[in-house]
Formats: sequence, structure tokens, C-alpha cells
Amino acid sequence: MLDNKCPGAANVRGTPTLKVKKCPECDEEIEVFSGDISVTCKGCGFTIYEELESCIQWCKYAEQCVGEEVYKKLKKKE
Repeated sequence: MLDNKCPGAANVRGTPTLKVKKCPECDEEIEVFSGDISVTCKGCGFTIYEELESCIQWCKYAEQCVGEEVYKKLKKKE
């Protein structure tokens, strides 16, 4: 990992944040943590995809910054 903390990667590493969304199919509450690419509704099985806007897509230091596992997970989304 890089010694300097990049503020652009704050939403994909560190302490995760939580958002509660409503399922568009059954109106069930769904917990979505920062860094989640998709979450499946426990009520109906509908999959919600989260739009992650991060520097992972363009920064040449992204893999070093967030780590190989997170980098591969987010790059797979493309």
C-alpha cells in the first residue's frame, strides 16, 4: 500500500459507510456498504448494482493504493 492516503480512494477502503436503500421491486430495505458493487435483496432476490465513482478506473497507482483484492473486485465491474 502507498504510505500517503489518497482521498480519491476513501470510498473503497478504510471504514465502510452504510446506505439504506429501498428495493425497486418489493420496497424492502437493503443495506449497501461503500465498496459493494452489488447487493441482493433478501425479500425478493432482486440484485441492486451500486455506482462506485472512484479513481480505481484511471489512477495508475490504484492497485497499490487500495490493495490487489479490492482493485480486482472493482476492475471486474468494468
